[in-house]
Amino acid sequence: MVNHNPGRQPPEPLGTAARRAALRLLDAVLRRGEPLESALALATRALPGGPDRGLAHAIAAETLRRLPDLDALIDGATRMRLADDAKARFVLRIALVQVLALRTPPHAAIATVLPLVDGGPKRLVHGVFGSLMRGNAALPDVPTLPAAVAARWGAAWGADAVAGAARAIAVPPPLDLTLRDAGETDAWAARLGGVSLAPGHVRVTDAGPIAALPGFDDGAWWVQDLAASIPARLLAGAGADVLDLCAAPGGKSLQLAAAGHRVTAVDASESRAARLFENRDRIGVAFDVVIGDVLDWAPDAPADGVLVDAPCSATGIFRRHPDVLYRAHDGVVADMAALQTAILARAADWVRPGGTLVYATCSLERAEGEEQAARFLSARADFAVAPVQAAELPAGIAPTAAGFVRTVPGTLADAGGCDGFFVARFVRASG
Repeated sequence: MVNHNPGRQPPEPLGTAARRAALRLLDAVLRRGEPLESALALATRALPGGPDRGLAHAIAAETLRRLPDLDALIDGATRMRLADDAKARFVLRIALVQVLALRTPPHAAIATVLPLVDGGPKRLVHGVFGSLMRGNAALPDVPTLPAAVAARWGAAWGADAVAGAARAIAVPPPLDLTLRDAGETDAWAARLGGVSLAPGHVRVTDAGPIAALPGFDDGAWWVQDLAASIPARLLAGAGADVLDLCAAPGGKSLQLAAAGHRVTAVDASESRAARLFENRDRIGVAFDVVIGDVLDWAPDAPADGVLVDAPCSATGIFRRHPDVLYRAHDGVVADMAALQTAILARAADWVRPGGTLVYATCSLERAEGEEQAARFLSARADFAVAPVQAAELPAGIAPTAAGFVRTVPGTLADAGGCDGFFVARFVRASG
């Protein structure tokens, strides 16, 4: 038969576009250092609908969770090691994670990735994949952390925390909800089929679509990791006027406003603040919102309490955002620590004499936590630690000997774990 369209390419297998988007996402994270969520819109813009976008995100996220183990399989099946940034390596990662973690049939996994190496080493990709499938390749039940991360966290928190982090990344984290009315904790725990680890908190597993849960439309609760709810809990006695700096998406502002404080929430990002407005309107509590950079903006008067939920490396939220394991290298941590120091220096001046300053980061890096607190106390003789008491914290979380809060991988492991967080509370001298 004569081919009347010799230049026309055969159609790609159904589902290839989603795999191409996953490849773009991995490239954005691993080669350009972009956050996975930030890269999602551009990488998936050509996809027709939500399910394909969800698949692309799932493939990329699971690849990042399993990257060292996927690479170990690939390296064990190649005579010459593929470069870390070789397209063949990226494509093999995508094919293997589909079969070994997402339970995609092998023929569908390889058929939908081979077009991604068009003009490249298709035969190599097909051969390595086939060899691994014939050899019954498998991933370990507990993923291997990137070597640099394991070394850094091991030095900071010990081998048990590293093992806890590896176990934590293997399973989806539970869903934590903060209630608008803490007095209804028991009722909502029963209605949602969850458990409570603190007043105003409910933890749910296998929750399904969040918007379909009871209470969502009524604004009875919002999603907030248990550890992330601690900073606002420590401002309970701060007084009526509270500044929540770097506030978006607004969980802590919601907590403070629901507790009866007069809150001003400040954030530099208009796009992030959009979520803050959305959450405020759904929950139905009132607080003021300012779009402004705290390095330029200043309040009209000091406040009774100031909460600094500072920008950070975000390594503490690796369970939900595994891309941070590859983006948050030493340079990023150092840059974030410098920014935190600058923000704290300004925020301290906005605390009235006798008032309270709470500093928090969702980071597992000492430079952004314990060392930052030490630098602050050294620079500001008018502030002292206001030690956190055990009774102020969720069950299973205890203050450190210095009076701070530090959650690490393994904290609350038997109850589903929590994010890595550091929280310090300071009081300004009255005179």
